[in-house]
Amino acid sequence: MARLRPKVVAIIPAAGTGTRMKSNVPKQFLLLQRKPVLVHTIQRFEFAPEVDEVAVAVPEASIAEVEALVSRYRLHKVGVVVAGGARRQDSVFNAFQRVALKDSDVVLVHDAVRPFIDGKLIARLIRECREHHAAVPAVQPKDTVRQSKGGVHFDGTLDRSALWLIQTPQAFKAGLLLKAFERAGRDRISATDEAALVERLGVKVRVVEGSYDNIKITTVEDVELGGLILERWNAAGIR
Repeated sequence: MARLRPKVVAIIPAAGTGTRMKSNVPKQFLLLQRKPVLVHTIQRFEFAPEVDEVAVAVPEASIAEVEALVSRYRLHKVGVVVAGGARRQDSVFNAFQRVALKDSDVVLVHDAVRPFIDGKLIARLIRECREHHAAVPAVQPKDTVRQSKGGVHFDGTLDRSALWLIQTPQAFKAGLLLKAFERAGRDRISATDEAALVERLGVKVRVVEGSYDNIKITTVEDVELGGLILERWNAAGIR
């Protein structure tokens, strides 16, 4: 039966080395309750009925390893495993080019080391993207945020109510994201996320309230916290 809605593809850049983890194993391959973090992350989209396909960008030397994980854990939605690039946006673009997309399709770009994105937030981001062309999850900081230019004394306190901590997946119409990549390549621009590239086109990105569980595993402490979150999710039956 033909699909009656635009296609939804999740792109997961997983080519980073994770130097802050101080481990010989890249953080996306660290075990979280006996399963690699990357597998946990991909499964979030495998279980999401709105997502049609997953594309993963990994270090070239890890392609065979990731393909074996895809087979072992029966990650049927993974249609592309491609070599990543030197930068995050290079990895995302490498995967983007390997997926058949129409301008109206939705692309979700998600950090490989955010294994706690729940299905309800994925669905909400897709809905917002279809209506507003670009949507990003974010949470507000819980702590007071102060500014220090030299790191010795504080210079002032920032208005916490106007600050947001950006998460992923970031959702974009495929045609819009392609234009953002083309402009960035032409202007030789590098950005830490795709939302910044899209905003350079003059497009306002919709803010969607994220989740404090949706942590990015960057340090050893994050792995420990992730284990606790996973135990709570398993007990609650969250997929």
